[in-house]
Amino acid sequence: MPIAIDNRSVTKLTLPQGTALSIGAVLGTGVIALPALAASIAGPASLVAWLLLIALSVPLAGTFAALGARYPDSGGVSTYVRTAFGGRAAAVVGWCFYLAVPVGAPAAAMFGGGYVASAFGGGMPTTLITAGALIVIVTLANAGGLRVSGTLQLALAGLLIVLLLAATLTALPQAKLANLTPFAPHGWLAIGPAAAVLVWGFAGWEAVTSLAGDYRRPARDLPRATAIALAVIGLLYFGVAAASVLVLGPATGSTDAPLAELLVIGVGGEARTVTAIAALLLTLGAMNAYFAGSAKLGAALGRDGAFPAWFGRGSVTGGIPRRSLFVVSGLSGLALVLVAVSGVGVRPAVLLTTGSFVLVYLLGMAAAVRLLPRRTWAHRGATVALASVVVLLVMTGLYVLWALVIALAALGYDHYRRTACRRSAARRTAHVPRARAVRDAEQTATCTVAARSAAH
Repeated sequence: MPIAIDNRSVTKLTLPQGTALSIGAVLGTGVIALPALAASIAGPASLVAWLLLIALSVPLAGTFAALGARYPDSGGVSTYVRTAFGGRAAAVVGWCFYLAVPVGAPAAAMFGGGYVASAFGGGMPTTLITAGALIVIVTLANAGGLRVSGTLQLALAGLLIVLLLAATLTALPQAKLANLTPFAPHGWLAIGPAAAVLVWGFAGWEAVTSLAGDYRRPARDLPRATAIALAVIGLLYFGVAAASVLVLGPATGSTDAPLAELLVIGVGGEARTVTAIAALLLTLGAMNAYFAGSAKLGAALGRDGAFPAWFGRGSVTGGIPRRSLFVVSGLSGLALVLVAVSGVGVRPAVLLTTGSFVLVYLLGMAAAVRLLPRRTWAHRGATVALASVVVLLVMTGLYVLWALVIALAALGYDHYRRTACRRSAARRTAHVPRARAVRDAEQTATCTVAARSAAH
């Protein structure tokens, strides 16, 4: 695949590819597990929680699209926060997002692996082997360049939409309105905890902003891709959730595979194999988009000095950030091994990832309120999204502490880098051996580039 260096051509995302990336980033493993989990918390009232999260996605996704169109850069949210609040705040956002992906990827991969184990047997070994294979596949797809990644995502999104529509529409004739009563068996306040759980299913809008600079026409195509993705995701999410409650009734909250149950009722016969394929497609789509966005972000952080300069290769528009990508892949594999050895399951990883994303959303929306033109619909939407994210932050609870630990690590590295730069500058005026002076000069040049990037 072409790389944006020297005289080589630059790979650019088309509107269909960008739309597919947006759909794949959000419409992922949530369809597999969240309808049942939310129903177990709030019963049929979980549908209200779904509607609340869909409504929140409108100003949230719209704000990210407005920022991406105005500031098309591979740094994504980190770039917006740096522009609004400076380099230190941008480093915190970048670290939170970059390190959240390796924590969440094994959980997402194991969701898909669990469906494969359910269809073909083998238990946990099958789940873990499938999860490892998914990590390898998305790594190779993105290492091949954005054209490979975008084309793959386009095909996955199309197949997913057809499959989910088939599962929902074929099962709906068996729907019973009586399954909506009692509507709130655990009380109306249970809608809040159900909405907090559903954050996992709607995380993803921030990931595709890192790819804004790779659109052919970001100012036009990014908002369009986001609008299309919003409509598709909202309809599919609520359709699957509503069909699960109306068709499966009280059993929705007790099943581990609501999509499989819908396919059995709607299609008939042996549907576990079809469900396993659907789970793999959903998981592959979400992981593909996250690996692409996080790899680009890591390269941009290396370029700007928030990460070591070694990460910076591939940060130019159209470049392939293989170094950053392989770090994400390696950390994801390590996290998968830790989950397998410890036996703690995927729930802690899901909640830790949610905590990191909520902090990213908070700082991103605060940056949008500061950067977007006042008295515009984009600014009003950012204000609404910021207020909503504050509520989500409270709902996330103690799992935000993981994000705070990452934030402290980011600030610690920033302090170390600045101290090293000052020492390097001081050495230039001292009498030192020539070889050491050359190394100090190189480090000073790196510091200067990082400082200029943070200033813009």
